[in-house]
Amino acid sequence: MSRIGKQPVDIPAGVTVKMENDTIVVKGPKGELKQDINSAIKVEVKDNQILFTRSNDKKENRSMHGLYRSLVNSMVMGVTQGFQKELTIVGVGYRAQVKGKNLELNMGYSHPVVMEAPEGITFEAPSNTQVFVKGIDKQLVGQVAANIRAVRKPEPYLGKGIRYADEYVRRKEGKSASA
Repeated sequence: MSRIGKQPVDIPAGVTVKMENDTIVVKGPKGELKQDINSAIKVEVKDNQILFTRSNDKKENRSMHGLYRSLVNSMVMGVTQGFQKELTIVGVGYRAQVKGKNLELNMGYSHPVVMEAPEGITFEAPSNTQVFVKGIDKQLVGQVAANIRAVRKPEPYLGKGIRYADEYVRRKEGKSASA
């Protein structure tokens, strides 16, 4: 058995979980999320818990057992608490600001880069050098944060660019003067 897959997912108060064909639907105070489930994985909802079992021990089914448990656990956490990623901007003249639903980044290019917020994602910029990406879908929050970081990745010599708040950028020494 999968160590992750055999653990039940607890359903908190205010969250409803339904199975519709091969799709699991999780509704909570912050919204609703859906996930297609492979037919080899059986999902049961009973006693405020979601249980996952697999039909056989094929390698593919063993790998999906823990995967679907983790995905559904993230869905339950997302509709109750939500997820956020914090990005930090380092560099002289580099800044970010929220305009409506969009995020405008001035990253040293000849034009500002405008990132549009997909459905279910909100941007916050409490200062010029901080950006928060918030939403209920963990995968979407992570992907949008990665897309923002890709506008100007941190470079190793001066450390300038967009990085995650908890990211460490390994710095290189650069050229040294010859004797």
